[in-house]
Amino acid sequence: MTPSIRSVSILVAVNLGRVIGTVVAERKYEGLEGLKLLVVQPVDEQEKDKGTPFVAVDTVRAGPGDVVILVGAREAALALDEAFVPVDAAIVGIVDSVDLDRRRQARAR
Repeated sequence: MTPSIRSVSILVAVNLGRVIGTVVAERKYEGLEGLKLLVVQPVDEQEKDKGTPFVAVDTVRAGPGDVVILVGAREAALALDEAFVPVDAAIVGIVDSVDLDRRRQARAR
């Protein structure tokens, strides 16, 4: 498997999540002031739980139960106004719907 294909499959597997809680932090890194920290359960494209919940910085005013789009690593830090904020995950969108090409899925099986 080439690195580019591997990278794409990793992004597809972890880019959706459902907000399941909040984190209250009296003190935060100064670049995170005023931003919500949400607990997110990773989900697959059919919104079934996948993996372990984690904390993500909310950049789009998501709320409990919302299915969200996530970015990780360096992209998470870039989603924030201040550069070089130490975060591993950021919520960058709220999902309205997921529409899958069923023919493509059948070929992949």
